[in-house]
Amino acid sequence: MIIAEEKPIKEILAMIEGYDKIIVAGCKGCVTVCSTGGEKEVGILASALRLARQTQGKSLETREITLERQCDTEYFEPLREIIDSYPAVLSLACGAGIQFLAEKFRKIPILPAVNTQFIGVTEEQGVWTERCQACGNCVLDRTGGICPVSRCSKSLFNGPCGGSKNGKCEIDPQVECGWQLIYDRMKELGQLEKLEEPMPIKDWSTSRDGGPRKRVREDLKI
Repeated sequence: MIIAEEKPIKEILAMIEGYDKIIVAGCKGCVTVCSTGGEKEVGILASALRLARQTQGKSLETREITLERQCDTEYFEPLREIIDSYPAVLSLACGAGIQFLAEKFRKIPILPAVNTQFIGVTEEQGVWTERCQACGNCVLDRTGGICPVSRCSKSLFNGPCGGSKNGKCEIDPQVECGWQLIYDRMKELGQLEKLEEPMPIKDWSTSRDGGPRKRVREDLKI
């Protein structure tokens, strides 16, 4: 799940300064799950923006809409029906959704209302933690299902740095040492011998490959 957080209201107000009416567009995907960009958040943000404008002696007309997903053209029709009547769209989707809208609606500015942070999981109500950096070369089979890239603060591939203490990271004592977690898990699995096999230096080209990555499934194409 992609985790995001809403931008400060002052930053959003500055972003929409030149507009007297906007579409506030949410997404029912990841940003809804992390309580950042769903229908509820769309309504709250739109109300806050209108109120802030009123205190400035100005008006703001908002049209609120929440798409099933902003990263899939299949769900764009509700927005397509109204977008020509507004000079800008304020999107509460992740960075991928915002960019995709901008590609498909090229004559309308698509403005970001959130900051996309990481790919993570829900640990408990209101708490999300990072688990994956989408590096493109997964080694979880060799590390007990715990990622050294995202769980180790230094993204080390062959064991801890030696600075951890009591299972906590030297960079932040509130963070568990990623390699301690890996060691404990491999011990539980009875696979500690795998940690004796050096992993090659991380090939970061798998995460960028000289530019934006693309995956094509020929069997799914129409």
